[in-house]
Amino acid sequence: MTQTDSDDATQATAPIWPGWPIATATCIRFYSRLPIPALPGENPHMLPDFRLVPRALPFAALVIAAPAALVALLAGLAGVGGPLTAALAVTALVVTTGAFHEDGLADSADGLFGGHTPERRLEIMKDSRVGTFGALALGLSLLLRVSALSAILQGAGAWAAAAAVLVAAPWSRVEGIRILATIPPTRRDGASASVGQPDKSVLPVAYGLSGILALLLVAAGTLPLAGLMLGLALSGLAAFWLSRTAIRLIGGQTGDILGAAQQLGEIAIYLGLAIAIGWAGR
Repeated sequence: MTQTDSDDATQATAPIWPGWPIATATCIRFYSRLPIPALPGENPHMLPDFRLVPRALPFAALVIAAPAALVALLAGLAGVGGPLTAALAVTALVVTTGAFHEDGLADSADGLFGGHTPERRLEIMKDSRVGTFGALALGLSLLLRVSALSAILQGAGAWAAAAAVLVAAPWSRVEGIRILATIPPTRRDGASASVGQPDKSVLPVAYGLSGILALLLVAAGTLPLAGLMLGLALSGLAAFWLSRTAIRLIGGQTGDILGAAQQLGEIAIYLGLAIAIGWAGR
């Protein structure tokens, strides 16, 4: 192959930025069940190319979480009790995403902790049935999210609870993208491998946008900045633990691991905010 042929091949496989509207629409479709019509110049039936598209994930995550935030706000303002309001908001999140991330969490828990070899763990993760570890992980995820959101609502009000839902949505999903970008896939034919590895420019943009949105929402919802910092720190620790565990037990990441990272990140941010609100109320 000549140098010219090599350059042509590199250009042919180089990622193409589709623009913010198309990238946002692509992320919404991939991460949720929301009906998004095809935009001009877009083929919505093609497998998404995640080499550049996740730059827009923070904006897509806000759209995905908007129904749940609205439920939290309206139910909270209507005087519905904290636990019930939080349960309705979490239900809205699950319905909007089609339990996309919850499925990843359950499969990851079953596979990572239910098998004794990497091959067996991966086999379990591909099984659609939910085992003991998966059921426990789902139950604890729902319990922790509902409890933390309820504490935020009761301690800081409906606007704060709605803002918390919107704060957690972008950052927790970018945590999954970080694992996708920094850890090789275990399965070469799996979902995480098929969408491509994000370009090195994706993480700074995605994290930067998520951080800016979080600061704006914290100010708008009168949430404690210390709670945000604590939540982001806990989210980072959870993602680090999950990524190290995945490398040790299955040799890399899968799509299920990315879903589990989102769930852990969301829980961590809610907990950080709830703890800070509790401290301030003493």
